[in-house]
Amino acid sequence: QVQLVESGGGSVQPGGSLRLSCAASGYTGSPPYMGWFRQAPGKDREGVAAIYMSGGTKRIDASVAGRFTISQDNAKNTVHLQMNSLKLDDTAMYFCAVGSRSDYFWRNWEKLNARGQGTMVTVSS
Repeated sequence: QVQLVESGGGSVQPGGSLRLSCAASGYTGSPPYMGWFRQAPGKDREGVAAIYMSGGTKRIDASVAGRFTISQDNAKNTVHLQMNSLKLDDTAMYFCAVGSRSDYFWRNWEKLNARGQGTMVTVSS
């Protein structure tokens, strides 16, 4: 059974930085895609970033491009989301997930293989 453990959420002022990490266990080899989607209070889910663990291909949502970076540590089946220049609109619960297609981080979330419990990111002044 795949398990995902997230860490690194917290509170920060606008313009600040946070780094989220997610470690996957229970996989034989590397999971296909790992990444993040988020959900702000009262809003729909939205994809943030995903990475193809075997090849490193990355997909970043336009809303965070240039500010967020996703990276991988294959040896540990871990992904990191470096979030810089955080804005008030980035406040949300961030969920790590594993999927067979990057599209599933932006839609059809029910097709994701597994997701974590979520880690809260709060950007406030």
